[in-house]
Amino acid sequence: MSVGGRRKPDRVQDRMDLEPVKSTRIYEEIVRQVKQLIAEGRLKSGDRLPPERDLAEKFMVSRTSVREALRALQSRGLIDIRAGEGAFVRDVSVETLIEPLALVILPHREAVGELFEARRLLEPAIAALAARRATREEISEMERILEDQAKEVAAGRTGMLQDTALHAAIANSAHNRAITRIVNALMDLLTQSREESLHMPGRPTRSHQDHRRILAAVQRRDEVAAHRAMLDHLIAVETLVTGAQGEDHTAGIKRKPRS
Repeated sequence: MSVGGRRKPDRVQDRMDLEPVKSTRIYEEIVRQVKQLIAEGRLKSGDRLPPERDLAEKFMVSRTSVREALRALQSRGLIDIRAGEGAFVRDVSVETLIEPLALVILPHREAVGELFEARRLLEPAIAALAARRATREEISEMERILEDQAKEVAAGRTGMLQDTALHAAIANSAHNRAITRIVNALMDLLTQSREESLHMPGRPTRSHQDHRRILAAVQRRDEVAAHRAMLDHLIAVETLVTGAQGEDHTAGIKRKPRS
């Protein structure tokens, strides 16, 4: 980074091990590398990025590509561009780090298994909370999401967007911001594997049926049934994705006797 006067050289560049860009969509590759540096902690909140000229030389690209990348990073909330001062790393939330973390985690099947285990521990309990706390408006929104999912599945599509939206809506209805953020993070990290499972024959229909069962329990304010329905759903998805055996993963709640 160029400096004037007698100021000490900025050491940010020393922490930035950048690679020449070879992608045809150049600015996206620049964005990916900068996000990775933030995820790894090599770029920290408040750090000023090197000037466009220096970045262009490091990446071996044009300044136009660097400018496009910086605009994209700003639109995603990762940096602030201040006129006359430069580009600065923002105070980054967990959500903004999900994509680069997913690039690291998803190739490792054992890591995917651990993420599913986290879902099994969290989401059934969250479904039970939803059965207790969800408002009428929130339940109506879940119904609307499932109606849209039914249309998507009937049209031969996966209904992936609605699948994600329903799990997010259930988490939101627990009325706990920490829970909402954790669930959204887990869902984002598992996007690829969840999408793979929804492309398996019959899986979208089964997923929709599972969601209907979860919602029915929430509507009845039956916490035990909501917990069980969510757990069964997650086990089914995990079995498809990881090839896990269908063991009983029940944790922390007793079943009601069937009537």
